[in-house]
Amino acid sequence: MECFFCKHNLKGIDFKDVKTLEKFTSGLAKIRAKKRTGVCSLHQRKLAKAIKRARHLGLLAHTIK
Repeated sequence: MECFFCKHNLKGIDFKDVKTLEKFTSGLAKIRAKKRTGVCSLHQRKLAKAIKRARHLGLLAHTIK
């Protein structure tokens, strides 16, 4: 399984791109594991940081009630 970001030749992960970030979160708004998403280690760390930034700014939900 190839990394989504390496495959599409994306260097950075934008925290404002909510649609892309939602693909990598579960139904309960948790960050999915690297094994589940197939993302490489480098992009998994960048992805987690982008999701946390988006949550802090209110672009993504922390939890779903």
